[in-house]
Amino acid sequence: MPEGRTHKPVIQPDRCQSCEVCIRGCPAELIPEYREEEKSLRGALYRGKLYEKPLKDQVILPPCQEACPIHQDTRGYVSLIAGGKFKEALEIIRKVNPLPAVCGFICHHPCEEACLRERVDHPIPIRLLKRFVAEYERRGGGIKRRAAKKRRERVLVVGSGPAGLAAANDLALLGFNVTVFEALPILGGMLAVGIPEFRLPREILQWEIEEIKEMGVEMKTRHPFHLNGDRKTFQKLGFRAVFLSIGAHRSERLNIPGERLQGVSHGVEFLRDIHLGKSLKIGEKTAVIGGGNVAIDAARSAIRLGSQSVEVYYRRSRKEMPALPEEVEEAIREGVKIHFLSSPVKIIERGKKAVGLECMRMKLGEPDQKGRRKPIPIEGSTYKVAAETIIAAIGQRVDRKTLKGLDINQDGTLRVDPKTNETSIKGVFAGGDVVTGPGWAIDAIAAGKKSAESIDRYLS
Repeated sequence: MPEGRTHKPVIQPDRCQSCEVCIRGCPAELIPEYREEEKSLRGALYRGKLYEKPLKDQVILPPCQEACPIHQDTRGYVSLIAGGKFKEALEIIRKVNPLPAVCGFICHHPCEEACLRERVDHPIPIRLLKRFVAEYERRGGGIKRRAAKKRRERVLVVGSGPAGLAAANDLALLGFNVTVFEALPILGGMLAVGIPEFRLPREILQWEIEEIKEMGVEMKTRHPFHLNGDRKTFQKLGFRAVFLSIGAHRSERLNIPGERLQGVSHGVEFLRDIHLGKSLKIGEKTAVIGGGNVAIDAARSAIRLGSQSVEVYYRRSRKEMPALPEEVEEAIREGVKIHFLSSPVKIIERGKKAVGLECMRMKLGEPDQKGRRKPIPIEGSTYKVAAETIIAAIGQRVDRKTLKGLDINQDGTLRVDPKTNETSIKGVFAGGDVVTGPGWAIDAIAAGKKSAESIDRYLS
């Protein structure tokens, strides 16, 4: 941090790492007028601290690291990248993140939202920097990872999504013999069948899976596993513990007339059929219902399948939309039209085929339990739209049939011990969407890592 003409620290943007050293040793803590400086970094950061949180409530970690579900040392690897030390940056990332390339493409980057640099100009592009280092590794600059010790115990991981891959990775590093069972014909879970290739290239995902395989992890596709409420089902196969990460692969239903008509499909199944190479017929006009990432992914996929008009209907406003803002912007640029404050009440039928939607306009009321304002129908505001293909993408749920004998929450998710992720059956742990409901990949990775630690303690 160089000194200005008044001997006060000022910003040098090309060198600033937002490390807060200038704040921790800043005379502004004693001299109030320094706190109001507009052109110094200490002034900008101090005002943010002063008005956002009391000093006693501030986190010990850097805000970006605290915001990351796996508490990645963001400041550390960004600084190393800035110094051209890519291999060292990769080592820091790999210590806690088994899927850095995947995260570089699809993470919702809460670290950037917490970045203090935003108080000055723009947050540091942390996700893209991670992606850059992952590309460096893929092109031959990587590091080999090996377990520090070998253990006799065998552990079964059910599901190869982000939670399962993270658990398998960490358990292998701890020395366990790990086997992954995947019910689908391809590995990757929702990363492979729920996220379009234009967002996450398949070669990137496959490369990261191969990296985990190289540590000795065995992976079997077309291999469903049902616990059936009995530990003997996995003990007979020689496993001492199980991690369930089966995800939430069922779409929520609209529960409106006409949902079973020809031409109506559901978001998760629609995307899965595309990635499994199934032949899909799509009309010239497509209507997508929902406002999450699945809805936006389905809309952008429909364009790529040849639909001439793709329109999204979402019952809240843009502010409440759960989809990533950058993905929404991409969809709009590609020609997707989004109708806010609009909700379908009926699918219009002609000869057992869907030919359109009847929608009702909405207004927003008081916030619900999740903090989002509740949509309220406006009487007499119904209108009709034409569509030969209708894709419902209003949410996902867990397939309860696979959870027989386990304690389940009212919303259909699996109940676990919040400290250990252990289920109601001893030796059986769970994490990811099957526990939390549909969530972000980085949260699932965090759950897989936490469960691997718990399994290690359990077997030790």
